[in-house]
Amino acid sequence: MTTEYENKGNTAVADTDDVVLEVSDLSVTFPSDDGPLPAVRQVSYKVRRGEALGIVGESGSGKSVTSMAIMGLLPRNARVEGSARLLGQEIIGLDDKQISQVRGQRIAMIFQDPLTSLNPVYTIGYQIAEAVLAHRKVSKKVAMARALELLEIVGIPSPEQRLRQYPHELSGGMRQRVVIAIAMANDPDVIIADEPTTALDVTVQAQVLDALQRARQETGAALVLITHDLGVVAGQVDRVGVMYAGRIVEMGSVEEVFYRPRMPYALGLLGSLPRLDGDRGDRLTPILGTPPSLRDLPGGCGFAPRCPMARERCHEEEPRLLAIENGSPERETGDGLSGHTAACHFSEDLVGAEAGDLFRATSVDTESVGSVAEVEAAESQVAEAREGYRGRRTRRVPARPPTRPDPRSCSPPPTWSSTSRSVPRGCCGAGSARCRRSPGSPWTCASGRPSRWWASPAAASPPRRGCCST
Repeated sequence: MTTEYENKGNTAVADTDDVVLEVSDLSVTFPSDDGPLPAVRQVSYKVRRGEALGIVGESGSGKSVTSMAIMGLLPRNARVEGSARLLGQEIIGLDDKQISQVRGQRIAMIFQDPLTSLNPVYTIGYQIAEAVLAHRKVSKKVAMARALELLEIVGIPSPEQRLRQYPHELSGGMRQRVVIAIAMANDPDVIIADEPTTALDVTVQAQVLDALQRARQETGAALVLITHDLGVVAGQVDRVGVMYAGRIVEMGSVEEVFYRPRMPYALGLLGSLPRLDGDRGDRLTPILGTPPSLRDLPGGCGFAPRCPMARERCHEEEPRLLAIENGSPERETGDGLSGHTAACHFSEDLVGAEAGDLFRATSVDTESVGSVAEVEAAESQVAEAREGYRGRRTRRVPARPPTRPDPRSCSPPPTWSSTSRSVPRGCCGAGSARCRRSPGSPWTCASGRPSRWWASPAAASPPRRGCCST
């Protein structure tokens, strides 16, 4: 369907090489009680029009903070240094009014949790139309027609009905597609997707990724896809950057990074994934240890404590991001567009290497060790524990039934009269079912000696709590 909607924005002229987003030496520091926390350190990359760039890495590597800094969504106490130019315009340091004219119109962001991204008290149609009205001088009728068109583009069934529904009435995958529709409402030049497939099953993930591809085709926007799923990156992007400890440690095309990695961390990430073409029974080769604390970064390379090929130089000097030519680093690059770059002193040693050659399979809990040196002691403890339990069988002994108190142990047995307001409570811990009454005789407790007395109205039946309840 077509509407009266026209894209009258995005009038800035791109560079000669058609770069729409250029990030140079971007650094983000947060204050803390223990001193400055460098969350992002000198990140640089460029994205061309229509290109898709994937950013991968472990949690806490600085992927989302980088995108939030570009969008101007960090808290006021964050210190942002460096440059981010959108179609030649510097967007770092703009005030709220200026950045609001850029966000949503020329650069848009898709957050990983659509339920918190959408307003629960407004309908889906209202929220999409609001994004259009914020940057376009059109009528509400035209904006609502644009909202209906966007829902059709992202593949939501029965879009006319969904316009009148609220976010809680949609599934997680449909909510994420609504957020994608809002992001592409004004045909932006750059779309940043921050883990858009988190917490979605495989089928819904495919639908969301398909909606992202349609958004790129409709708007012609460049895509920055942030994720920790290497499978998503392999099929959706043109180039991929690997982040670790707040900086990019390798960048190149998907084929270069996946098949010819020159950074041990990137090689370890690939080795920790299961392969369909692998032999049955092959163990994965995880990266031992955990990422370093940003409050206390190690000297030299941040990956050195976990790297099996770390040498003395790695602990003393942090490697620079160099262009890889003929299998070895040749020159420093800062343009963010050079073919294959890696930050490793000994990247030439990884030519032709596989993950199993560098990392070894282990059954030790890698979250409990901090470095490669500690894993040997942990593995020996696991081996000793297995040897100690080998050949043993745990015998289950049935529990004995509880011993009932002997009614004859209560001498004399406590009695209760229907005319008395005092009744025995708790004789030998038995239940109220052990209170009996013979015709013409008072209530008696068949077991135990009363522990205390309590008041109860006169009645011809046992007390509600039972004379034998404790």
